[in-house]
Amino acid sequence: MKVVASGSIKGGVGKTASAVNLAAEATRSGARVLVWDLDPQGSATYLLRVEHRLAGRGARGLIAADATLARHVRATMVTGLHLLPSDRSLRFLDLHLDATGDRHRRLAELLQPLHDAYDVVILDCPAGASLAFEGALRASDVLLVPVIPSTLAVVTLAQLEDLVAGRKPRPELLGHVSMLDRRKPLQREIADALLDRPDMLRTVVPNSTAIEGMGPERGPVTAFAPNSVAARAYRALWGELADRLWG
Repeated sequence: MKVVASGSIKGGVGKTASAVNLAAEATRSGARVLVWDLDPQGSATYLLRVEHRLAGRGARGLIAADATLARHVRATMVTGLHLLPSDRSLRFLDLHLDATGDRHRRLAELLQPLHDAYDVVILDCPAGASLAFEGALRASDVLLVPVIPSTLAVVTLAQLEDLVAGRKPRPELLGHVSMLDRRKPLQREIADALLDRPDMLRTVVPNSTAIEGMGPERGPVTAFAPNSVAARAYRALWGELADRLWG
């Protein structure tokens, strides 16, 4: 089982769109896939048409000593794709993690019993530096960072590199250009510079009306716009990521 954290310190960069669309593409390729929505906003849960509710005691029960993740997992509108949903109690997840005494490794411990049930787990992380994000880093093989072509997003990528460098075990950090508007010269210039970096995947995800349509359509772009530029981009991005995960 491979674990991918879709995350960034910066919000609004397309991490949930990446998580949902890559999960759909992975499922389409035949992989058994689980998305774990760790963000209290619950955007991935909404997009995949699952109720925002954790079983039992919410976030406290989710990570308790006797917890099992399997009881929270739900089927989604994408055949074969499962979701561990978010609910509002996740806004207190850091407090509950801190109380476990093993706050950095608890998420990895919870995922271990699912090792034979899934080929890929994608963690949709909350924005910002938090214990939940730290736990996701410790649990993951890859930290996938959507990077919008702006100066501040590039600064965020450097901050994440520093954050990951001190972790043991250390996930591989891979970025990808997100929400590129080719009409804007500065965005094109920054995107070109990003693509020269060895830690960036080559696929560029455009700023697309199909991606904006995920909200009203409540689904990955392949579900309602399978031939769109965005759908083709996520298909290519999954192919690149799969190559990095399994060589």
